[in-house]
Amino acid sequence: MKRKLMAVFAAACCAALALALTGCGAQEKKETELQLFAANSLSKAMGDVQALYTQDHPEVTFADTQYLSSGELNEQLQSGAYADVLISASNTKMDDAEAAGLIDKDTRFKMFTNDLVIVASEKSDIDSVTLKDVASGKYTVAIGDASVPAGNYTNQALSTVGAFNDPDGLTGADSKGIAKEGTTGYEGTKLEGKVNQQKSVGDVCTQVSSGAVDLAFVYTSDVYRFDGVKIVCTVPADTHKAIVYPCAITSQSKNADAAKAFIEWATTDEKAIAKWQEWGFELAAE
Repeated sequence: MKRKLMAVFAAACCAALALALTGCGAQEKKETELQLFAANSLSKAMGDVQALYTQDHPEVTFADTQYLSSGELNEQLQSGAYADVLISASNTKMDDAEAAGLIDKDTRFKMFTNDLVIVASEKSDIDSVTLKDVASGKYTVAIGDASVPAGNYTNQALSTVGAFNDPDGLTGADSKGIAKEGTTGYEGTKLEGKVNQQKSVGDVCTQVSSGAVDLAFVYTSDVYRFDGVKIVCTVPADTHKAIVYPCAITSQSKNADAAKAFIEWATTDEKAIAKWQEWGFELAAE
């Protein structure tokens, strides 16, 4: 009888151990869903990179990534929307997010760099222009509005040739590229009445590719995303603030470790880096 009881006890212990190990395995394989908020211009590249990541990390999935202008992303977070990661197209917008307590400031870093370019429709006979040409008022132009960082950089550049009025009289990188409230910023310049402002770089590109305007200001990476446009000028980098895409884990993230792991992989894995470059993005030096 004693031996029988010992055998039953041993069997029970083995069963309990097996159940515990099974439980541990289940925990290790627990699926994590990450929610990313990213600047509009990242939509094509980010989708490809996420697909690469899930191939090697099937335990991680991605919710429907939200692609909006950087200002709109901040507004969404301030309104209570959930995200694990915020990637902005503007240091200024990320500064706003940090000031509002929307991100974990210790996780913030510069993720990408970009260039500002002037584009025309591929069907256009315009092959080359300068900022001064744009400032002359000869062309109609599409530009992102105040919520779109590319629009802010554009206004900074235009201020150096007298085609945008900074509220404080500042020019170039010293300007925020945002007009005085109640104005467009082009009043009294030769661009007055010739600027079509849009809420996203995608809409800006559509305006020029459709022929609704002659020219548009976008990022180099946008030329890879949208058909029907060609670069006719790379805007001098010294006419505007450096274009960087800062990234940070949000202060509300419930999956901070998984989010950090994805971002680290996305900025170090060779396949991911090649995919960013394919879509016109270069990783920042820091």
